[in-house]
Amino acid sequence: MSTATPRRGLVLGLTAYLIWGLFPLYFKAIEQIPALEIIVHRVLWSALCGSLLLLAWKHPGWWRELRDNPRRLGILAASGALIATNWLTYVWAVNNGHMVEASLGYYINPLLNVLLAMLLLGERLRPLQWLAVLLAAAGVAQQVWQLGSLPWISLLLALSFAFYGLIRKQAPVAALPGLVVETWLMLPAALGWLLLHPAAQSAQPGFWSGSDALWLAAAGPVTLIPLVCFNAAARHMSYASLGFLQYLAPTLVLLQAVLLFGEPLQGPQLLAFACIWLGLAVFSLDSLRGLRRATSPA
Repeated sequence: MSTATPRRGLVLGLTAYLIWGLFPLYFKAIEQIPALEIIVHRVLWSALCGSLLLLAWKHPGWWRELRDNPRRLGILAASGALIATNWLTYVWAVNNGHMVEASLGYYINPLLNVLLAMLLLGERLRPLQWLAVLLAAAGVAQQVWQLGSLPWISLLLALSFAFYGLIRKQAPVAALPGLVVETWLMLPAALGWLLLHPAAQSAQPGFWSGSDALWLAAAGPVTLIPLVCFNAAARHMSYASLGFLQYLAPTLVLLQAVLLFGEPLQGPQLLAFACIWLGLAVFSLDSLRGLRRATSPA
């Protein structure tokens, strides 16, 4: 059995979150393709590349466990629908000038996870966790007050990913086999979409002789590489420590939105971000205190 190496875990974790944080650069490169068509190909190429990767990177017994527990297939079908919704919302947001809202959604996500754990799993929140959730709620409420409507992109991204994680807990399948099964379960819908849309860009024979075809085919590796890095990192460092790296991805998205793509970050939005950042700081402080208590000698 390999020995955990925290430094290696840190490098792998940073690699995963850096790739996730730089996803907008990839999606901007194919923004001329409709978001739904991009997701169809993300499903197709992830299913293919994931299956090939499973042949090389063995996960003994995963298929037997699924076969013996068919309920898990239903759970993975539901989680697949949620992750497809998350992917579609994210790609549409990036390619339609809403990256600031997308980053806000992923800042909200860890706090929403805590709230769902309380509401649906019966977990009790500590006082600082309550304060963190209330600060995040204040940030969302401020956006509603200023905009006159819910920040639906942020909330849809946060909710779809939070419920995705919650549902996946009900099907204890390793990340790579789970993603492969999810994409295979989505294949009929993806192939059906292509058959029903003969005018789609990727349905034209000439499309596959251009560079856009290579960009679409890259959706498989682009999806799987950070996932593999993340799971390898989780074996070399504590999951709590790895969780602190998750803020890197939305921070990179926010910086790209403002500095590279010229999206405005106005006063009302900045105030909402400030509330949520403060909530995350409180949440992180509470997590650190809990980690120290768990690791300190009795």
